[in-house]
Amino acid sequence: MKFRIRVLTIFLITSFFSYSQEGIPVYSDYLSDNYYLLHPSMAGAANCAKIRLTARKQWFGQDDAPSLQTLSFNGRVGERSGAGIILFNDKNGYHSQKGVKLTYAHHIMFSRDEIDLNQLSFGISGGVIQNQLDETKFGSTLDPVIFGGIQSDTYFNMDVGASYNFMDFYAHATVQGLLETRRELYSDYEYDNLRKFLLSAGYVFGKNQNITWEPSILFQLFEKTKEKTLDINLKAYKNMDFGSLWAALSYRRSFDGAEYVSGSGVASQKLQYITPIIGVNFKKFMFAYTYSQVMGDVKFDNGAYHQITLGLNLFCKKERYDCLCPAVN
Repeated sequence: MKFRIRVLTIFLITSFFSYSQEGIPVYSDYLSDNYYLLHPSMAGAANCAKIRLTARKQWFGQDDAPSLQTLSFNGRVGERSGAGIILFNDKNGYHSQKGVKLTYAHHIMFSRDEIDLNQLSFGISGGVIQNQLDETKFGSTLDPVIFGGIQSDTYFNMDVGASYNFMDFYAHATVQGLLETRRELYSDYEYDNLRKFLLSAGYVFGKNQNITWEPSILFQLFEKTKEKTLDINLKAYKNMDFGSLWAALSYRRSFDGAEYVSGSGVASQKLQYITPIIGVNFKKFMFAYTYSQVMGDVKFDNGAYHQITLGLNLFCKKERYDCLCPAVN
């Protein structure tokens, strides 16, 4: 019984994250002014170049718990182009992956002047990813499948997407893992590349108020498995003399679940967790702390995830857009 519950726990908490191992997993870090991590079309879309460093840790106190670090930079190149780079290191037990993505984006402005925001953007990223499986700690075994060393596999893939920013409204659409890349690190029966479709949209309101509000959503669809998740988010901003204070609350829920034995019957549970975020923008610097709590009767350890994001804005335009558009202004 305990074994079955443990297997279900690992499935519920890591299944959607493991499908995201084709590149950078999709967590809630995009809400820390980091939409470029998800959407290549956001490279250079803002009026500042942005550096973002994130560090994420799951299940404190557990050996070989999942962890992720990302470092990204993106900015405007000329009047209508943008470029960016993302470095990441993702580790989960014996499995790890490292990679780099390079991005080019093109921005089409429909505005009559420089302060009105009406921008359509297209972006493409190409990346090299190295997957590793560390079998050095597996111990002695007669299984011929076990190599006993560190196996690795390197492959190339692409992301493409589009964004539309119109005053206080924005929308993004991205295909991650565009190419059908065959990996054979674990077995000959691995899936081809697990392509993902991402759709997000949001609106900022409260221009004449002390606090502005930004509701948004993010929808994910995994092509091979047909699995779907939805994020429902709400952010609040308060302008200060030094910059701004902000907070966010995100709720993620999957459309698919897993069945498990509960007492004398069978119960079902869907992956869901809630994520509060707090942040501060101090002049050109940004700091954010993210905490995610898995919900449900079955979860591993306490089901908690912690993340810190550090940011720096550079080469900002003197004239800002006349809109409530924090991801661009």
